[in-house]
Amino acid sequence: MATKDSRIADARLHDKIMSADDAAALIQPGSTIGMSGFTGAGYPKVVPIALAEQIEHAHQYGRPFQVRVWTGASTAPELDGALARANGIELRLPYQSDPTCRARINDGRMEYIDMHLSHVAQAVWEGFLGHLDVAVVEVTAIRADGQIVPSSSVGNNKTWLDCADKIILEVNSWQPEQLEGMHDIYYGTRLPPERKPIPITATGDRIGSPYFRCDSDKIIAVVETNAPDRNSAFSPPDDISRQIADHILEFLEHEIKKGRLSSSLLPLQSGVGNIANAVMSGLAESRFEGLTAYTEVLQDGMLHLLDMGKLTVASTTAFSLSPTATERLYANLEHYRSRVILRPQEISNHPEVIRRLGCLAMNGMIEADIYGNVNSTHLMGTSVQNGIGGSGDFARNAYISFFMTPSTAKGGAISCIVPMVSHVDHTEHDVHVIVTEYGLADLRGLSPKRRAEQIIEKCAHPDMRPALRDYHHRAMSGSSGKHTPHMLDEALSWHIGYLRDGQMPPSR
Repeated sequence: MATKDSRIADARLHDKIMSADDAAALIQPGSTIGMSGFTGAGYPKVVPIALAEQIEHAHQYGRPFQVRVWTGASTAPELDGALARANGIELRLPYQSDPTCRARINDGRMEYIDMHLSHVAQAVWEGFLGHLDVAVVEVTAIRADGQIVPSSSVGNNKTWLDCADKIILEVNSWQPEQLEGMHDIYYGTRLPPERKPIPITATGDRIGSPYFRCDSDKIIAVVETNAPDRNSAFSPPDDISRQIADHILEFLEHEIKKGRLSSSLLPLQSGVGNIANAVMSGLAESRFEGLTAYTEVLQDGMLHLLDMGKLTVASTTAFSLSPTATERLYANLEHYRSRVILRPQEISNHPEVIRRLGCLAMNGMIEADIYGNVNSTHLMGTSVQNGIGGSGDFARNAYISFFMTPSTAKGGAISCIVPMVSHVDHTEHDVHVIVTEYGLADLRGLSPKRRAEQIIEKCAHPDMRPALRDYHHRAMSGSSGKHTPHMLDEALSWHIGYLRDGQMPPSR
């Protein structure tokens, strides 16, 4: 039965309240599970741990037990880490950041499908990914009428609840009840040929419901929890991050002078990390006012802009905040509820809306090549780090698409500007601006050869420029094609040299 202070107001579910162990026991080997969670927010806290323990027990007795795990994006050690350490994940999608998962993916013991985050819901509805057996979703509360108050992330939860045969809900009383009303769950998406326009014409438009709908007959277990999200502190912006931010702010001023932007800019999108927060810190000190954000996650820098009044509204699918910022948000939810909107990721990342609003997309990368192709997922072309996430959703459809990185890695031994990237996530056609601490290259309207000149001279580390200039000069004369000149064997040798001795090849 429900406890005295239970948030489970739907009396039809009281006899389904049980422990995490009992709920996990309802999941069968070979199941495909849609789990909530997006960048450490709103993931189930106890059922995955209980499931991992049952998987380990089965393995001890020689019984095979693995499951396929779908989420919104990355989660936390209690989910990805616990199941991966138990050798319990057969397949993972669409994005992960757990070190155990990463190691198992890269040594071939775990299958991984890296997907654009906006594509997942449609792929599930179309059946391309197979059948969804169970949804395990964290929520804030269940109302008496059966409607569900979402948690600190929305992600793909609407799709999991709609498509799964069986549903396990974790009702987390750590999440404030005042989250109710912050979400905007849109139920108007359709598959072709019935698809209709998504009626968002401004960042703050609300087009859906504050609640999830759910067939109560599909709910097989309800587990009560009280456990925090994985909120990691961000390091303060370092000199390199601040320099990158300064280049971007200077560029935005230039665009205003050219009449391509106004002082309120366009809706901001930024990936997760210290460089993104450095850009937000720079905006806090800038003259820009009346800003908006249409993005994936609300980070510390954006929360600060909301506090200052410079950012009027932020549309997102999840929180990705430090513990201090989370405490500030949760202590003032009445203030933030009209300024923050949490949407399903199929809407927060939807190309139609991104293109209509004209987002300014700022994302990180591992490396870029001299022609503007970007690798944001792989080391040496074969070892995946995390995944493409939502960067591709925004990059291809943004008004201006920025990619940012320090100019070097591994203590300066490896250039992040290379002749040819070892893996392509974002082609030269989707990359407008590349930024490092040494400068900004505006690639719009430039042919490949002119892009190479800009990237080498403005973005590469000065110590790396001679080798890059030398490569480009010899490619211009020795390549069989002159549109995008390459010396293919030598371009690959840059990466082979990294593997061999960790250093750049000398110029010839």
